[in-house]
Amino acid sequence: MSDDHSGVQRLPASAWVPPVAACALLAAKLTGLLPSNSLLLIVAALLLFGAVFAAVHHAEVIALRVGEPFGTLVLALAVTVIEASLIVSMMLSGGAASIALARDTVFATVMIICNGVLGACLFAGSLRHHVVSFRTEGTTPAVAVLATLATLTLVLPQFTLASEGPTFSVAQLAFAGVASLILYGVFVFVQTIRHRDYFLPEGCDADAHAAPPTARAALASLVLLVVSLVAVVGLAKVLSSTIEDAVDATGMPNAVVGIVIAMMVLLPETLAAVRAAKRGRLQTSMNLAFGSALATIGLTIPAVAVTSIVLDLPLVLGLPPTEMVLLALTLLLTSMTVAGGRATVLQGVVHLVVFAVFLFLAMVP
Repeated sequence: MSDDHSGVQRLPASAWVPPVAACALLAAKLTGLLPSNSLLLIVAALLLFGAVFAAVHHAEVIALRVGEPFGTLVLALAVTVIEASLIVSMMLSGGAASIALARDTVFATVMIICNGVLGACLFAGSLRHHVVSFRTEGTTPAVAVLATLATLTLVLPQFTLASEGPTFSVAQLAFAGVASLILYGVFVFVQTIRHRDYFLPEGCDADAHAAPPTARAALASLVLLVVSLVAVVGLAKVLSSTIEDAVDATGMPNAVVGIVIAMMVLLPETLAAVRAAKRGRLQTSMNLAFGSALATIGLTIPAVAVTSIVLDLPLVLGLPPTEMVLLALTLLLTSMTVAGGRATVLQGVVHLVVFAVFLFLAMVP
């Protein structure tokens, strides 16, 4: 057995201790065994970052086993399913105060991924390799689906007439949920089966860069990946009250709380994408970034639509004018970035500047 292969089979303590400890802390907190204090919050923050790095490790192990683009799809789907479950649970417990929660979370996720994550990947990759390349056959259709989903779910509710305000009627909401699910399902089919080669890194075999782990090791990593992501989302929820208090103390809008939590939840994907970009595998970064954005809309919107219709909960989806302009600018820039199949540090900086604008206007509307 080669050294690379044996290295994959060994499970370092850093890959399982933080997520297991984090889940134990969450269980103790939920059962009331641990009171909220400064020490608990410090430990929760440390375990959160430990769980993030563990999630990235397990995602890479799975990617070695199943190959691209399945590896990035596993991480994107796992994060999105857990995030969607968190949103639905908060809708059920938040009542009228959470009517715009799904909209704000989806919008923040799209802005973070398409500007923050994509910009960081382009910047990090081009700093090391000067010019980075990717397959337009895979990235351009992904952006087309993303633009369609974002417009359908976040823009059209402001202009429809069947209901008052930035909302859909029941029939429109059901249609939007089904359409989102169909679009995402077809994209996954194209990405993983019909045109899988469009999403493979250029100039290399995605399955040959390292020895794959055994099926047993990959299964263990899959389980620990889910545990790690549950820990990340759970600890983000535990820390949310502290973040909310800090935001209130500074006088910033409550939307900043959702952005901070979304950024913490997306940390595993961000780190995995940037690491791939530094290794010159920008297509892997693109798969992860756009796959996450598409999964966020394609899975979250149907979930919240069903919840809203079945339980008769109000749901605001339409974006205000400022956010709508930022979304349009983001989709335009992203389309231009992926059109040529090559990028430099300039594109990375442009996306990062738009991300900074998004954060600034969220804090100073």
